[in-house]
Amino acid sequence: MNHYEQLYIGGEWVNPAGPDRFQVINPATEELLGSTPEGSVADIDRAVVAARSALTTGDWAGMPAAERADIMGRLLALLGEKADDLANLITAEVGCPLLFAHFGQVGAANMVLDYFTNLTREYEFEEVRQDMLGPALVRKEPIGVVGGIIPWNVPLFITMLKLGPTLASGSTMVLKPAPETPLSSFVLAELAHQAGLPAGVLNIVPAGREVGEHLVTHPDVDKISFTGSTVAGRKIGALCGERLRPCTLELGGKSAAIVLDDVDLDAIIPELISAATMNNGQACVGQTRILASRTRYAEVVDAVTEAMAALVPGDPSGNFDVTLGPLIAERQRDRVEGYIAAGIAEGARVTTGGGRPAGLDKGWFVEATLFADVDNSMKIAQEEIFGPVVVAIPYEDQADAIRIANDSAYGLSGTVWTSDVENGIDVARGVRTGNYTVNGFGMAWGAPFGGFKQSGVGRELGPEGLGEFLASKTINLPAGTEPTLKY
Repeated sequence: MNHYEQLYIGGEWVNPAGPDRFQVINPATEELLGSTPEGSVADIDRAVVAARSALTTGDWAGMPAAERADIMGRLLALLGEKADDLANLITAEVGCPLLFAHFGQVGAANMVLDYFTNLTREYEFEEVRQDMLGPALVRKEPIGVVGGIIPWNVPLFITMLKLGPTLASGSTMVLKPAPETPLSSFVLAELAHQAGLPAGVLNIVPAGREVGEHLVTHPDVDKISFTGSTVAGRKIGALCGERLRPCTLELGGKSAAIVLDDVDLDAIIPELISAATMNNGQACVGQTRILASRTRYAEVVDAVTEAMAALVPGDPSGNFDVTLGPLIAERQRDRVEGYIAAGIAEGARVTTGGGRPAGLDKGWFVEATLFADVDNSMKIAQEEIFGPVVVAIPYEDQADAIRIANDSAYGLSGTVWTSDVENGIDVARGVRTGNYTVNGFGMAWGAPFGGFKQSGVGRELGPEGLGEFLASKTINLPAGTEPTLKY
């Protein structure tokens, strides 16, 4: 069992202010996996004080970027040593396939930290610009105390999307993991402490929504970085707007995979299915709308149906053969089953799945489900389902495919599958999303990631992602001054 009795605040393991606890349930077995304290308003207050103190006094305040990078490098090495244990833990916490846990959960998190570690060493936190009246020293200073609010689907990776630039910038963080998946964050705290991260730079308080709102509105928090639903993101954005507080919001998606007629279908199906059903369908970037021309529509539907029917459901813990795990909770299974019922009611045709896998009496499983004969106006084509449910939509020509892809409230991700890469790039230019891939699915750590429309505000990753955690300051200097730069 993974039971934690204390919270990580101010570089120490401290007793929580209240007695309440989160019970962490393995979604594949419905058995208790571990527990942590449930943080309260008082715990958030204490964590913010610790984060503010680290920002203004102590070893972190004014630490040169190279020294910050050294600490980040030590943390990266420790995460690498712990990779197998973390992958196994996150598989049990989230229910994701074990292969995805190694690559999409832990491996991706480590690569993000590696990117920001290297960026910290080379980034120009100060530069001199010549102006009409004399030189100007432009500083990029830490934005301050960051509130990081993390969802349950990819907890370590999304934490690193926020913690990496926080550390690179010289800021500090109060991290609120989701109640369903707090255990891996406490392992991260142990490793950060071992790496020598100064007290108060990282503080971890698992908590529910009301306490999370207190973090968002806390007067001594300088920025909020949130990943989660569009509904929650709207509220957080409004609360930050009232306080003129910057926020980064990475929200929902309903991404379209455009399959062009010139593609070798057999060659792309494995990766297309992976992009559509990754993390048991619980991924905001999932390619959950598959668009195929009427010429090849039946062929594409048959191929996708066969591949999705071949996914192996079960408990993924210790079993790389399982390719479809459970949903995170019973409420999530109920939600997904509600969408399946809605799709049937709208007249869409289930070609595979639609129910619960046979022989799995424990765990919150739903079969991988494909809907054909779908019109893009249907509920199942417009709303984010967050489960292994994919819709196949026919299009007339390439322009129509782009139109359908853009006919969405979201704009997070997308893919195009073609033998003509140059044409694929033109398709990508025409689809209004923040992240796009030709012939595959990918995220570039050195390039910005984020969404258009209701998929969010701001960017993560790349220098742009670091810039979201920095505040620019201009110091105007007398003519002829040649200041000494301090990074």
